[in-house]
Amino acid sequence: MKTIGLIGGMSWESSKIYYQHINEMIRERLGGSHSAKSILSSVDFEEIERHSFSNDWDKIGNIMASYSKNLEKAGAEMVVLCTNTIHLVSDSITNAVNVPFLHIANATGEAIQAKGLKKVALLGTKFTMQKDFYTKILEDQYGLEILVPNNEDMDILQDMIYNQLVKGIFTEEAKNTCIKIIKKLKEQGAEGAILGCTELPILIPADEVDIPTFDTAKIHAQKAVDFALS
Repeated sequence: MKTIGLIGGMSWESSKIYYQHINEMIRERLGGSHSAKSILSSVDFEEIERHSFSNDWDKIGNIMASYSKNLEKAGAEMVVLCTNTIHLVSDSITNAVNVPFLHIANATGEAIQAKGLKKVALLGTKFTMQKDFYTKILEDQYGLEILVPNNEDMDILQDMIYNQLVKGIFTEEAKNTCIKIIKKLKEQGAEGAILGCTELPILIPADEVDIPTFDTAKIHAQKAVDFALS
């Protein structure tokens, strides 16, 4: 079994879900008392959030590179970044280490392809929805058409993620708001919905949405487990 290196804390609310998924999957695959070999290095999210809103992605890239190097030195045989948005600086990670970096958009694209879908909605932070670091992989490498919410709904999601979800606040009102946004995108032809913020699957139960949803944290964790056991 390879050792999984995790960069967490963005937010820790979803990082704990990564840890849970990975260990449950290892136990399911190997049985007995097996658990994952893993190393978790967790950031102070306030610092990352501050640099995000000041558009200082170079600073964030330097931080992620440093954490990745530390994981590799500690014995990690892969790097998994436990968030969607900060994959914007994934090049900083791949350039900093010699071990594989498992990109969340690739894992998500493979999962959507396996379902045979072609047009999917993407919900997440405005950084994830508006910039092309995520959608370009899905479009160019997996042939997907990506639908994003209108500007008003993007603002609602942005506010919800940063002022509620990353702080551990998950309300019925927020859940219903997200489901309404997904329904609008379904009316535009979305066959499925990417929950492209790793806190969103905590908020939105899959059985309350009438199109398939893609839990990016769980999908990413599965990719890490597959690689660890390959």
